[in-house]
Amino acid sequence: MGNFFGKFKLFGIVLLSLSAVIVYLFYNALQPNKTLPVYQPSMVNPELVDSTVHHVRKYHTIADFSLTNQNGKTITQADYRDKIYVADFFFTTCPTICPIMTKNMAGIQEEIKGDKEILLLSHSVTPQIDSVAQLKRYALEKGVLDEKWNLVTGDKKQIYDLARKSYLAVKTDGDGGPFDMIHTENFILVDKERRIRGFYDGTDPEDIDKLLNDLRILKDSYLE
Repeated sequence: MGNFFGKFKLFGIVLLSLSAVIVYLFYNALQPNKTLPVYQPSMVNPELVDSTVHHVRKYHTIADFSLTNQNGKTITQADYRDKIYVADFFFTTCPTICPIMTKNMAGIQEEIKGDKEILLLSHSVTPQIDSVAQLKRYALEKGVLDEKWNLVTGDKKQIYDLARKSYLAVKTDGDGGPFDMIHTENFILVDKERRIRGFYDGTDPEDIDKLLNDLRILKDSYLE
């Protein structure tokens, strides 16, 4: 008799486990797929958008660029073709937010270092100071992996136009001249089509966690 009830108990446990799996699968099948917005200039705070592009309501993408990285290599949009990437703006002598941002970007690098589809891109906003040699010293100090993360310098006006007109990342107006200076904590998530998919505070651990989650959502969207 005990053997009979033992078998019945085992059957009940198996049936209960199977039911739980079926319920879980049905629940997931009924959940809508998570998607990220595609940001247009008209969707962003006007203070962050250059007036020449604020009217744009669709088809906004990151402009072509040609800059130089920590190894003296010319980096263009071709190096990010078919890649998801995270961009920011910094300078190596910044004593305030940049060290925090760089530390958090290094944390992202650690999370994505084995993923060939995701890269990082940091633009110097003081290119007259951040030479290739200076960027290389900074890269070695901060643990930058050359294959994952480009620190770039180059023409100041080009970098500032990218910040204001492409990445929609800064609150100030200016002409990229010698007295123009931008300082932003924004990390910007860019998809394989060069579209902006998210903005994050690069100094906020909770926003970094959100960025990492959004990276997974964005990557999964290319598998559908």
